Amino acid sequence: MAHILAVDDDAALRALLAQALARDGHDVQTASCGAEATAERCAWADLILLDVMLPCEDGFALCKRLRQATGCPILFLTARTDEADVIAGLGLGADDYIVKPFRVAELRARVRAHLRREQRPPTRRLARGALAFDLAARALYCGDEAVPLTRGEYGICVALARHPGQAYSKEQLYEAAFGFDGDADDSAITEHVKNIRAKLRPLGQNPIETVWGVGYRWETQKDARD
Repeated sequence: MAHILAVDDDAALRALLAQALARDGHDVQTASCGAEATAERCAWADLILLDVMLPCEDGFALCKRLRQATGCPILFLTARTDEADVIAGLGLGADDYIVKPFRVAELRARVRAHLRREQRPPTRRLARGALAFDLAARALYCGDEAVPLTRGEYGICVALARHPGQAYSKEQLYEAAFGFDGDADDSAITEHVKNIRAKLRPLGQNPIETVWGVGYRWETQKDARD
């Protein structure tokens, strides 16, 4: 059972979300606007579902504010599928997005996948050149400096770093990072990789290579595993 906060201005959709997720045993609270998504409710939540088109404070602005208060997965619910909107949301720290209208089965599967990923018990450290993954803490370091990755970005890095030189399609990376085998929008993975590169480049690191026509791979180099 997980604590889930659903923020949407559509009362009927809020009721549907609460009913659907309660079937999986989750405790669901709902909010109709950003003002109701208080710091206390965010601290309580294990996962947040966030509508983009909200009154007063839109979902993008709210996501930026919430990300400062919580590290839990944030999934956008959006009818806006333009690449610019996807890029904006992921760049603000969202982990994933679900396009409206969506099937209830897909919603439940996505939520399960993100919660399952949060609960995985990693047990060791993985080193790739100057970069080191603390798998127990789900954190990436360059030397002693922590790299501020979102959960989605970290999942992509780990999936690639476990098998250097192996090319992964965007669909494979989506499944590896989020645990859900679905029709992922290529732009989501593309933007996550773009964000990862932007965070690693100032540290002198650029380990993710583009494999044209396929996807991405982690550079092959001498590495070590604890």
